[in-house]
Amino acid sequence: MKDIEWSRINKDVLESLQSPRPLFWVVIAICVLVVLVGVGAEKYQYDNGLGVALMNRPHYWQLYISNFVFWIGMSHSGTLLSAILLLTKADWRKPIYRFAEAMTLFSILTAALFPIIHLGRIWDLYWVMPYPNERTIWPNFRSPLLWDAAAITTYATSSALFLYVGMIPDMAICRDNATGWRKPLYTALSLGWMGRAREWMAFRKTYVIVACFLVPLAVSVHSIVASDFAMSIVPDWHITSFPPYFVAGALYSGCAAIITLFVMLRYLFRFEAYMTEEIMEKIAKLTFAIALVWNFLNLGEYVSIWYSNDMFEKEVLIQKFIGPYAPVVWGMLICAMIAPFAMAFQKVRRSMWGMFWLSIVLQLGMWLERFQIVSPPLASNHEPWTWSVVWPGTIQLTITAASFAWFTMLFLLFCKVFPSISMYEVKEMAFHRRREGLHDEVENIHDIQEEIIKTERGLT
Repeated sequence: MKDIEWSRINKDVLESLQSPRPLFWVVIAICVLVVLVGVGAEKYQYDNGLGVALMNRPHYWQLYISNFVFWIGMSHSGTLLSAILLLTKADWRKPIYRFAEAMTLFSILTAALFPIIHLGRIWDLYWVMPYPNERTIWPNFRSPLLWDAAAITTYATSSALFLYVGMIPDMAICRDNATGWRKPLYTALSLGWMGRAREWMAFRKTYVIVACFLVPLAVSVHSIVASDFAMSIVPDWHITSFPPYFVAGALYSGCAAIITLFVMLRYLFRFEAYMTEEIMEKIAKLTFAIALVWNFLNLGEYVSIWYSNDMFEKEVLIQKFIGPYAPVVWGMLICAMIAPFAMAFQKVRRSMWGMFWLSIVLQLGMWLERFQIVSPPLASNHEPWTWSVVWPGTIQLTITAASFAWFTMLFLLFCKVFPSISMYEVKEMAFHRRREGLHDEVENIHDIQEEIIKTERGLT
C-alpha cells in the first residue's frame, strides 16, 4: 500500500461510486425481488394473524426473535471493533472500518423490524414509546420489548453519529469532485470542511470521544438483549453467563460478516489494491481469537448445566443433543465451533474465496445458535402441556430471507452513494508505510556504507 499515490486513492474510491462491476446491479435486482416477496408475506401475516406463521403457545418466541438476536449481534461488532481498533491505533483497520460501521447501522435497522413483525398487532407499536399517560412514562417498564426498543434507539443513534463523524473529511473530497445531485448532498454533509488545522484537531478529539462512549455502550446494549432471556425462568435461559456469552457471539458473527462483505466489496468495487491479503489475514486471526473465546463460554454453559442439580435444565440440555432439534444443535456445533479451526492455517487465512465461503459457514452456525437458544427450551418447559415441537413455516422463512436481502440492498446502496473506504485514513496509512519503507532503505544504506568502510580498512 505504500506504493499507492495519493491522487490514485481519490480516483479509485470516487470511481467506485460511479461504475461498480455489472454484478452489482444483478445483486441489487435479486435483493429487491426477495424483499418484495417478504413484504407480501408480511402483508399476508398482517391480514390473517400470527397463526399463519405457526406461532402459538408455548412457541410465542420463535424465528422472529432468533433473527432479532442475530441481527442485533451482527450490528454490535462493526462499530465496536472499529472503536476498539481506533483506540488501540491498529493501522490496518483504516481500509475496512467504514463499511464495518455501515454494516452496524443497517444491521440494527434490520433488527428493528423483527420486534414489530413479532408483535403481530403492529398498530400497538406505540406502547413501547415513552409517551405521557396517566400511569407512568412507559406503560410497562418490565417488558423486554421496551428494553429492546431502548437498546435499539440508543445504539442506532450512536452508531449513525460515529459513522457520520468519521465521514466528514471524505464528504469534502466528494464535494470537490461531484456533479449533479451528489454535489448539494455532499456539500451539506461536509459541514463546510476545509481541512484547516483547527478542524482536524476538533475532528480527532470528537472521533475519539465518541469511540470511547461506544465501547461500553455496545457491551451494555447486547447485555440487555441477553437479559431478555436470562431474566426469565425458562430452562436453559435462566443463566447468569448469558451477557458475556451474547457479547462474544455478537463479535464472532460480526467478524464473519465483515469477511463476507470484505470479499464482496473487493470484487464489486475493484478494491484489490486496498483490501489486501495481509488485511484479510489480520481479520481472520481476530475472528479466530474471538471464536475461541465464544467456544469457551459455550462449553462453560454446558458444563455448568451438566454439573448442576437442576433437573429441568439438564433435561433441556439432553434433549438439545438427542431430541427433535438435534440436527440444529449439531449443525451449530460443526459450523460455529469446529469450522473456525480452519483459520489456524495461513493458506486458508490468505485465500479470499476460501475465507468468503468459510465466513458464510460461520454465519450459518451463529444463526443456528440463535435458533437453538430460542426454540428447544420452549419445546421442553416445566409443564408437560408445553412439550411440543414446532418448526418455522413458510411465512417465517420467507420474511427471514427478505431480511438478509433487505440488509444487503441497503448496504450496497450506501456503498454506491458514499465512499466505503476512508480516503483520508488510507492516505495516512500509505504515508506511514512509505515513511517506514524509506527508513528501512536508509538503514540498509548505512549498513552498506559500514561494510564498505570495514572492507577498505581490511584492505589497507
